[in-house]
Amino acid sequence: MARIALAGAVLAALALVGVAVLPAASAAPQDTDRQAESWSRPTGPLVIGHRGSAGYRPEHTLASYELAVRMGADYFEPDLVSTKDGKLVTRHENEIGGTTNVADHPEFASRKATKTIDGVALTGWFTEDFTLAELKTLRAKERIPEVRPRNTLYDGRFEIATFQEVIDLQKRLTKELRRDIGIYPETKHPTYFQDIGLPLEPKLVDALNRNGLNRRDAKVFVQSFEVANLKVLNKSLRVPIVQLINATGAPYDFTKAGDKRTYDDLVKPAGLKEIASYADGIGPSKDRIIPRDAAGFLAAPTTLVKDAHAVRLVVHPFTFRNENTFLPADYRSSTDPAAYGRAFDEYAKFFATGIDGLFSDNSDTAVEARSSLRG
Repeated sequence: MARIALAGAVLAALALVGVAVLPAASAAPQDTDRQAESWSRPTGPLVIGHRGSAGYRPEHTLASYELAVRMGADYFEPDLVSTKDGKLVTRHENEIGGTTNVADHPEFASRKATKTIDGVALTGWFTEDFTLAELKTLRAKERIPEVRPRNTLYDGRFEIATFQEVIDLQKRLTKELRRDIGIYPETKHPTYFQDIGLPLEPKLVDALNRNGLNRRDAKVFVQSFEVANLKVLNKSLRVPIVQLINATGAPYDFTKAGDKRTYDDLVKPAGLKEIASYADGIGPSKDRIIPRDAAGFLAAPTTLVKDAHAVRLVVHPFTFRNENTFLPADYRSSTDPAAYGRAFDEYAKFFATGIDGLFSDNSDTAVEARSSLRG
């Protein structure tokens, strides 16, 4: 679908005053005026709470999402998977052995199974084998306790949240904080869930429709690492769509269909042009914007941000974290992987590339880093 570009002079003028300009949303066939929609934002790049505030609370819990917002995040990100009875819940993966206390529930011992998810064999417990009522008896726990031992203080305190509960939280915080809080849902393993008869997309669209969030000005982005489901969603969604791009590999729907293209192909000019036909932005691994060398130090930036902007795509890289183990070697403070490094230096380096937003496990750090842009 065609994009209506802003005049070059207008873009230049906005850039001079530090206003980040986002592209028009991709248009669904029945919504031609959406093609002319554009946004400007005077506050700098978006801060998206990655899995909420995963640096401080067990990820994908209502407590994690709420803390991200109270720390200043513009959006928080719920990853969506399905239950056995077709309810959308928020987990990073449908395998929940590593993020809940399911292993401590003897009544669910027989549910442990080995499944092939996106071509990879995994053993554990899977959301699609539990009803929502059963999942509600479980409690979340920290996924990486060796890096974030303080987060284990909160193990066992928080339920698995439904997508509707996430939307209700967004509404409550918007009213309480008197600012429009955004949500940034991701469909996880959409081909897998389609194949087992629990497609995610109809439930997602229905939830947005029921809650009045499927409109041009809603604070919602919808994202996926796959392509085919985003093309389907573009026909019924009026909110912006974001194509996620991993550091390596290929979209699983490509692999299953025998399509030889990889994520490397999607970041080429031709790939970005195709993405712009059904999406409004890309969410690349941050290494695709500034790669690291063999020793883990930052190399020269690529042209990805410039190339994406050339076809009117916003760029929201992932994931920014404070701990040494996640930072480039340039900014590590010590050999302790769990210690905080020079995260502000990394943010400054990436903000200088012209990104439009980013995903962070530490919303407070990201917001503070962004404040430096406004001097």
